[in-house]
Amino acid sequence: MKLDILAFAAHPDDVELACSGTLAKHAEMGENVGIIDLTRGEMGTRGTPEKRMEEAAKSAEILGLKVRENLGFKDAFFKNDLEHQTEIVKKIRQYQPKIVLANAISDRHPDHGRASELLSESVFLAGLKQFETKDDKGSIQEAYRPSQVYHYIQSIPIKPDFVVDVSEQWDKKMNSIKAFDSQFYKPGSEEPETYISSPRFMKMVEARAMEFGQIIGVDYAEGYTIERYLGVKDLNGLI
Repeated sequence: MKLDILAFAAHPDDVELACSGTLAKHAEMGENVGIIDLTRGEMGTRGTPEKRMEEAAKSAEILGLKVRENLGFKDAFFKNDLEHQTEIVKKIRQYQPKIVLANAISDRHPDHGRASELLSESVFLAGLKQFETKDDKGSIQEAYRPSQVYHYIQSIPIKPDFVVDVSEQWDKKMNSIKAFDSQFYKPGSEEPETYISSPRFMKMVEARAMEFGQIIGVDYAEGYTIERYLGVKDLNGLI
């Protein structure tokens, strides 16, 4: 299956917090969208890796994803090296997405910035004919490079290069976040409190989306940064 949009994330729930509204919107438009999580989030304070996988599957159903996979990299210890690049290149060549969404270029969690660099370099390598990879059946994969790589914005404020109106998908986005009930605020939970589990954090997520939405005159939006200039055929498509 070829995907229109493939979002990569260092941890399960990164995408839900940052760009799930965008994915839901494109799924509603009939496009094929998917998520590949790099790790199982096993270094997280709350929940378990097994629980995170169950939550990820539930969220995938809510968002209407065609694909959700996990590469099983070591949480907090994966590197931007040949071994990890190769695994990502295999997935890019397998699904041939038009657009790749990647972690924030820098963020509070060091995995996020590291994943951002890893994904950017892997996208470039995927287009090199001499960089050989094989699929699960042992067949050599054809070189393929997505048209665009956009980086979503996470905890640390970053000025977006563009924003996407997700007002109609806001409830779906919030439900996808709530699917990870081991990680976020849940009244009566006996799990230890973390940076992302307080009601204050969820208010920040909404406030960020409202801020981005206000810029273009809508209720909620998600922001992205780019690696190269965006081009438009004319000015009529701009909000």
